[in-house]
Amino acid sequence: MANSEFEYVRKFEEWDALAPSNWIVVRIDGRGFSKFSKRQNFAKPNDRRAIDLMNAAAIEVVKQFTDIVIAYGQSDEYSFVLHEDCQLFERRAAKLATSISTAFSVEYCMQWGKYFEGQELERPFPTFDGRCVLYPKKSILRDYLSWRQADATLP
Repeated sequence: MANSEFEYVRKFEEWDALAPSNWIVVRIDGRGFSKFSKRQNFAKPNDRRAIDLMNAAAIEVVKQFTDIVIAYGQSDEYSFVLHEDCQLFERRAAKLATSISTAFSVEYCMQWGKYFEGQELERPFPTFDGRCVLYPKKSILRDYLSWRQADATLP
């Protein structure tokens, strides 16, 4: 913002830097995906095309954000792990969560036709929300990933 009498408004912005020396997990989750998958006629219980599309979107996100060291997906969510020394966006939670979830949403929509040939993507388009969670130790991060895997394999 240019120096002006209105610059004071920046003081109202929240600086939400995440604590240092913690692993960051940005977990994204599809908004309203039950309705979306019904509307788009996904095969039950798992539509291979939808799984492949999720993975393709995640691959592009990992390419865009080189600080991501692990990506794990299940159902309509993906977890992106950033190293404990990551300084991307000065570790600002809102910027990390919104940037990664937005990139994923865009990739998902842009690649739709490759995986659902001849099936138009209907409005409202799918979007993904995101949140940041900190894990102070590798062992806790491992337990988090184990929890997500266990959740994916429950009947």
